[in-house]
Amino acid sequence: MAFDGLMVSVSGVRGRVAHGLTPEIVATFAAAFGAWASRGGNRKIVVGRDSRVSGPMFTRIALGALESVGCTVIDIGMTPTPTIQMAVEHHHAAGGLGITASHNPIEWNALKFIGPSGLFLSAEEGAEMRALMEAGVPRATWDKLGTVVQDTGAVDRHLEQVLALPFLDVEGIREKRFKVALDCCHGAGAVIMPQLLTALGCEVFAINMETDGRFHRPPEPVAENLGELEALVRNVGADVGFATDPDVDRLALVLDDGRAPGEDYTLAFAARTVLRHRRGPVVTNLSTSKVVSDVADEMGVPFHFAKVGEVNVAMAMRDAGATIGGEGNGGVILPELHLGRDAPVGAALMLQLMLEEGRPLSALMADKPRYVIVKDKLDKPNVALDAVYAALRASFADARADEQDGLRLDWPDRWVHLRPSGTEPIVRVIAEGPTEADARHLIAQARKPLAELAGGV
Repeated sequence: MAFDGLMVSVSGVRGRVAHGLTPEIVATFAAAFGAWASRGGNRKIVVGRDSRVSGPMFTRIALGALESVGCTVIDIGMTPTPTIQMAVEHHHAAGGLGITASHNPIEWNALKFIGPSGLFLSAEEGAEMRALMEAGVPRATWDKLGTVVQDTGAVDRHLEQVLALPFLDVEGIREKRFKVALDCCHGAGAVIMPQLLTALGCEVFAINMETDGRFHRPPEPVAENLGELEALVRNVGADVGFATDPDVDRLALVLDDGRAPGEDYTLAFAARTVLRHRRGPVVTNLSTSKVVSDVADEMGVPFHFAKVGEVNVAMAMRDAGATIGGEGNGGVILPELHLGRDAPVGAALMLQLMLEEGRPLSALMADKPRYVIVKDKLDKPNVALDAVYAALRASFADARADEQDGLRLDWPDRWVHLRPSGTEPIVRVIAEGPTEADARHLIAQARKPLAELAGGV
């Protein structure tokens, strides 16, 4: 079955509204997911969405599609993606459906499929679901149609569980009365982040809180998109600035001096906080900054890499018994809460760290080595990449190599990672070093065999 204009990944399907992602496509995938997830007899499916303009329309379509295969649908409304994952666990549901394109631009939307454990579908599970869709989805007859019920308490439960974390000194944080600048970029963060910060006694200075999905800037919370928040931090003298993406699974920071250091520091700071109270392994994906592995080394705990993709990191964390982990894009995963990226828990951990340190985050950063990441991409050659990997390993025989997801080459103070994109016909090349020049040099070295291979085709 061909789906032109769509990006079908490990755990979902996304596309531009009306150009690939249509009501018919949403109905097809939602019905297939409902039929696949409920095949064992548990027919409960949780549905939530972010703030995108197309969200209400696609939600109505998805609810009907799920009813058409006999599901009992629990609609939790506009909520963060981690709230949907936690609601699946709370309701002991067969699965969950998130209607969100995460950090993608305004014209995009997507369906994210969540399994009964609260994790996104694995590659094998996604393949099973699509095979059912190809074979033909069995529909319910008139007397076995599903129903829809509302659950308006999912966000409150999420907040309660964050505030109940045993190593979170809620009273101590409240006494500090931290000044926090907040930018939710017109996303679903507005339904949870102000409530969390208020519960922690913060003085909140918020911008872009309208949940209308009309992103006035690129919604990905990378440093170059956070100029407005940086200015707000400086203008109000905030202790920290928090930025969330539209579905609230990523958290980016602006330091007290008005600088956005990059999303990798969110996980590094979170790991530093948690490891003081819970020692154990740390897991991140292969494209994450050394600032995270440096924390694990400093704290004397094991560190593991996983393939790129939240579900891959979550499963690696489960296998390793990790204490904390996540992705360098600002995605903090705390298994003590749930195995999913969670911006609210990331924010709570930042405030706990500020309480424990008794000094600004900018001062904490000044103590540590600094790195610069450079991200690049180029067209994927129409041949296997094994020859590229072999050439690079031969050129850099002194590097530690990891080939579980493309090729990552590591040295004590720098690294480079090449991997084919799972959603686009490109090769991503990411490098990090003490300076931008060091990182760009690694990018150039990695590009050479790629360019030679492409030129020979």
